[in-house]
Amino acid sequence: MRTPVAETRILDAAKSCCARWGIDKVTVDDIAAAADVSRATLYRLFPGGKDVLFQALHARERAEFFDTLTAEIGETTDFEDLVVRLIVRATRELRADDHLAIMLASEPGAALSELTVDGMPQIIRVANDYLGPILKPFLDPEHAEPLIDLLVRITISYFLSPSDHVDLGEIDSARAFLRPGLAVFSPSIRQPRTTTPEDSS
Repeated sequence: MRTPVAETRILDAAKSCCARWGIDKVTVDDIAAAADVSRATLYRLFPGGKDVLFQALHARERAEFFDTLTAEIGETTDFEDLVVRLIVRATRELRADDHLAIMLASEPGAALSELTVDGMPQIIRVANDYLGPILKPFLDPEHAEPLIDLLVRITISYFLSPSDHVDLGEIDSARAFLRPGLAVFSPSIRQPRTTTPEDSS
């Protein structure tokens, strides 16, 4: 069995087992059995066992989330529209994540920790990796990074504690909410350079 295939099967099994039994109750043996691999294979691929395995699972889920987010926002030359679409898409993805919903219901402590205290630095780091290049045509890195930090925190906060007044999953509501804050960045915003046929020749 090739290592990438085995890793994928083990991570898929870990996700499935968590949904079934919860993070605290699931064991390495449960995951190995569900993945149809030996305990030795699991420890060879994930030295350190359960903790390292779940770190890898969380890393994969973060990457998958931002892959989906950046693939679906499309192209725009309008800064406000770009940010609004990012927030709306991110909010909708979080709401549509059945596994996350199960974990929040069955293991709220662990799930909340992964979205806040323990997981927030990693989420922001990955967000910068994915969103930095998208915002680069509009903002310099010293302005883009604080904005990404703020947007991540706002999105997660409103996802975990919905508001009766703001719906970040709805375009018009998100735009009205975000516009005053984005105005702070107006002096730093630049129009992205449009590529012409001459540039490609």
